[in-house]
Amino acid sequence: MTPTLSAIHVFPIKSCAAWVRDEAEVEPRGLAGDRRWMVADANGKFLTARQHPRLTLVRAEVDGDALALGAPGMPVLRLAPPESAARIEATVWKSTVQAQVAEARADAWISAFLGLPARFVHMDADCVRAVDADYGRPGDEVSFADGYPLLLISQAALDALNAKLAQPVPMLRFRPSLVVTGTEPHAEDGWKRIRIGAVEFDVVKPCTRCVFTTVDYERGEFDPSGEPLRTLTTYRRTPKGVTFGQNLIPRGRGILRVGDTVEIFERSF
Repeated sequence: MTPTLSAIHVFPIKSCAAWVRDEAEVEPRGLAGDRRWMVADANGKFLTARQHPRLTLVRAEVDGDALALGAPGMPVLRLAPPESAARIEATVWKSTVQAQVAEARADAWISAFLGLPARFVHMDADCVRAVDADYGRPGDEVSFADGYPLLLISQAALDALNAKLAQPVPMLRFRPSLVVTGTEPHAEDGWKRIRIGAVEFDVVKPCTRCVFTTVDYERGEFDPSGEPLRTLTTYRRTPKGVTFGQNLIPRGRGILRVGDTVEIFERSF
């Protein structure tokens, strides 16, 4: 079997809906346009679908240099990179960065949709967030993603999981940047350095999974069955948690396209 890139997902806003692409540009922080926006509370602390599953119902389409946002019951909103120099401290897990603030009307829009005080913050080129030094190199950066620039999952891993479930789940429950076909289940667990198209990546860390996997993103609600996390705990538990997929750090720039060959240069086992 030849591993092949079969899907590309960009998430313009952290925790919100995916933008499915046939190709995407790889930048040091991840795919271009991926999680450069985030929803935060009034104090700048990130909000995610782990606590607010309705965030997954917010859709973003590229509109020039801005995003056109839609959500059930809400008017379309054009979310543009701020022109103001105003910034606030925005917190993502253990990281604190100086993020740009959005217009008041954008904050009013997301607050109305969620039913609580919320705001949009933006990551521009001057807003720098470092990757965990235990896994990256000096100078490695990440967007508002949980911890790493990209996440890769093999289609075979999902197929093996779905064979154990009463009701199969779609790949987007796991929010991967990249999906690869033509492998054995969880083959990515043994990869250390790969190339997709013309771009090389370090495979740095298994992705530890949480309750977010139980969010039915088409309804914006938690799956009452607790799946697929309930089943994953029976065969994917490690000392550091339940893992599914691998985090990547790019070692170059370039364009990825669905159909690109995945070459494995170095394996971890």
